Amino acid sequence: MELVLPICEALKCFGHLTCTYMEHHRKLERRMNDLLAKQRQLNAIKSDVEMKIKTELRLGRCVRQEVENWLLDVQTINGKIQNIDERTQNLSCFSRGHLGKQVSQTVEEVKEIIEQGRFTGALVIDDPSTAGVPFQLEHLEGETAVIADIWKHLMSDENGMVGVCGMGGIGKTTIMKHIYNQLLEENKSKPLFEKIIWVTVSQVFNITRLQQDIADAMNIEDLPKPKQKRAAVLRNELRQIRHVLILDDVWEGFVLEKVGIPIPIFSNGSRLVLTSRSNVVCRFIGCSEIVEVPPLSNEESMNLFLAHTGRGILKVPSLEEILGDIVGECDGLPLAIAVIAGSMKGIYDVVEWRNALTELGDHVTSVKGTDKEIYGRLKFSFDRLEDSNIQNCFLYCSLYPEDYRIPRVELIEYWIDEGFLERGSRQQLHDRGHTILNRLVNNCLLENAGDDVKMHDVMRDMALYIKHPYFMVKAGTGLKELPGKQEWKDVERVSFMMNMVSEIPPSLSPNCENLSTLLLQNNESLERISESFFQHMHSLNILDLSYTSIEQLPNSVSNLETLNALVLRGCKELRYVPSLEKLKALRKLDLRGTGIEKVPKGLEMLANLTYLNLCTESLKELPIAILPRLSCLQCLVLYVKLPSVKMNGLEAARLRKLEVFEGRFNELIDFNAYIKSIRGRELTSYLLVMASPKAKFDARPLVEGLNNAFFFNFELLGDCDVRNVFKIVAGHQVGSPNCAEAPFGSHPVARWRLLYLHPALIALVALP
Repeated sequence: MELVLPICEALKCFGHLTCTYMEHHRKLERRMNDLLAKQRQLNAIKSDVEMKIKTELRLGRCVRQEVENWLLDVQTINGKIQNIDERTQNLSCFSRGHLGKQVSQTVEEVKEIIEQGRFTGALVIDDPSTAGVPFQLEHLEGETAVIADIWKHLMSDENGMVGVCGMGGIGKTTIMKHIYNQLLEENKSKPLFEKIIWVTVSQVFNITRLQQDIADAMNIEDLPKPKQKRAAVLRNELRQIRHVLILDDVWEGFVLEKVGIPIPIFSNGSRLVLTSRSNVVCRFIGCSEIVEVPPLSNEESMNLFLAHTGRGILKVPSLEEILGDIVGECDGLPLAIAVIAGSMKGIYDVVEWRNALTELGDHVTSVKGTDKEIYGRLKFSFDRLEDSNIQNCFLYCSLYPEDYRIPRVELIEYWIDEGFLERGSRQQLHDRGHTILNRLVNNCLLENAGDDVKMHDVMRDMALYIKHPYFMVKAGTGLKELPGKQEWKDVERVSFMMNMVSEIPPSLSPNCENLSTLLLQNNESLERISESFFQHMHSLNILDLSYTSIEQLPNSVSNLETLNALVLRGCKELRYVPSLEKLKALRKLDLRGTGIEKVPKGLEMLANLTYLNLCTESLKELPIAILPRLSCLQCLVLYVKLPSVKMNGLEAARLRKLEVFEGRFNELIDFNAYIKSIRGRELTSYLLVMASPKAKFDARPLVEGLNNAFFFNFELLGDCDVRNVFKIVAGHQVGSPNCAEAPFGSHPVARWRLLYLHPALIALVALP
């Protein structure tokens, strides 16, 4: 009897294990389908995360370690799933139960990784390796007394808060950048402060954004949402360290405690410095010392002017008096001096200088009021650009938020869409765009910022002054609702980018017949747009709704017959795009990263289309005979992972104007057909992927920055075919001096092999 109970328990346990085994055995296919569905969901989230990282990443910032670890987890689990999937292709009956159990466990792992990937905070932070990196300084003429005065107050135990005041363009920010660099240098030999923090506040004050900027500068992650709790976290962190906090470009007073900035006192040894155009603002915030920045003296003004034009102009006879008068018209303002000198650089004709003096005098006397007089001086340099397209390129920069670092390529793409760069190949247009940007930087109308450009806040104010009332710009201001219809009356270009608008209601149907550009990108909470919103926008050329959460585009978009560019990049919730049949003028359609499953109706009617991006995880098919009808295409991105989306090589070959192409061929015959068609062509940027329908890889990051990359999967090729394909691609015999590596004598053992076939041609080979 004593043996019966253990035997029964053992049989029960064995029976349970057997049932579980049979359950795994019987439901293997269903669970495998569940796993692949979860994998698709995971990779969609991964794609969104990578896209968001790309938009947030800037110089001096890096991806959070938590996010890096998550991306590695995704890579690992994808490899594991691929291994399981391969094992299911050749599986014995006895292995099904064991594999079914592994599949079930992997489903749970994927679910966990999906939950971990729902990040609530920012995906990037300030790079600790660049913390405290000095500013690249502009030439500073004079101001030594001002710098000495500010430094004295910073080193004194009596004054914890210092205000630096002066009119726009007087040099407050430049002076403080020199102070900031000097603090960093002094800290190397004698540590004065544990942290030196620089935050730009800008004209539209937003307490939440200011709190986040301070947190980013201090590498504080995941601030709580309520403002009071955010303030408590910041206050606690700042009180623990001896710091200098520089708040640049403050326009209105606010209470430090509400932000979370502790008032500097003798006991904590910290300092707070504000720069502002108003000493009233500085005193409201609590600055006990105010340092006024005066205009430059005549001698300092002349030295700064010559620093920008070069001293060679002094050798021109009879120019000295005119030069002195022009410098005098600048009224000691460093920004005006730099901009006007930049526009006269390289000119040695006395007649031109005399004419410039007359024009500058007219600009200054035509406006009254301190700010407007500054704009008058700066507008002189704007007018000297002469070319209206270049002037429009400059004015376009004011559509971005204040103090924003504008990516060069993104800006040039807008200029192309607007027609400012006229027509030509994409390479020619981008070359022309970079040339214009360089001219604007050399003329001091824009500032270089690494791979980006910036617009000085006074230059931006001047641009908006010039375009008033035809520009309506509320970019990056924390806007939650769009302005009422009465504010849209005369506008030509509108920018509400980078805000928190969640809905455009039916009550808003603005009558704006002259509106040509509408920028609504990066309103991530925007989910709904009413049908009536676009009803009276009959002149609209550019519509950018990228990185919003809209699920469908209103049908009224189908009637925007003048539309040149429709940008929906990163709208991951977007499932419906109405018919594009009437949009005959459309030249750019960007659907990258959207949730569409089929191409929009009427796509084949867009005969003027030059740019098409259909790189999306969800697209299920590409109808036959669409591509040949888009004969003007210069840029085509059709890298779609689903094997049901098939590229026809002969159709692609008929696109004779293509310069930039990313695509995937499932069949060798299509690949060969396309490769033959591009022989002898001037390639600009090509990414061709040749893979079997079951191949699962994304090798694009491995060849980032390469002009031409071709992909193969050897499962479809014999040795002879390999040789022939590479002869076609490279355009020369394998093994010639141009071929650095040609491993065709025997099969290589590595899974991936990078072949340098030609200086402009790279092949990344996927091996079985």
